[in-house]
Amino acid sequence: MEDAREKDTVATFIGQWEAECPDLAAGLWPVEVLARIQRMTRIIDKQLKAFMAERGLEVGEFDVLASLRRSGPPYAMTAGALIPAAMVTSGAITNRIDRLEAKGLVERVRDGADRRSVRIRLTDEGLAVSGAVMEEHLVHYARLLAPLDPGTASVVADALRTLLLAHGDTVGSTP
Repeated sequence: MEDAREKDTVATFIGQWEAECPDLAAGLWPVEVLARIQRMTRIIDKQLKAFMAERGLEVGEFDVLASLRRSGPPYAMTAGALIPAAMVTSGAITNRIDRLEAKGLVERVRDGADRRSVRIRLTDEGLAVSGAVMEEHLVHYARLLAPLDPGTASVVADALRTLLLAHGDTVGSTP
């Protein structure tokens, strides 16, 4: 029986596979979820990149600002501590920090207890920018999820949490 709902791209692809290779039909169920996650990720990435560019930031730069902001006062972390949250290399973190420092949003400060250690700290401007952009970011994300009612959004969040935990995505892990 044909589903009365509008077909998205994934449904079209699945229909094509079912028509071309009927023997694969029973095994296509993971595509229903994972291909949609992949496609939604691309949409989110594209919109987030444009959203941040309008604010003079790159997505990775905002990741650093957000990590520092949510760490609480004094809004400082070592570069090494920023790596797990960003899931990038130390070189990529260094580049992001360099760009943010050039924009006056972060500064490198020697740790008072261990002068060999350098912490990355939000400047006053970085604190203001991170807060303002985060507020706008939440509104932007809410618009992306507007087609879902709160109950459905909660079910989706729970299902994705289950998948992430099952694949080892916890604080400090590298999935």
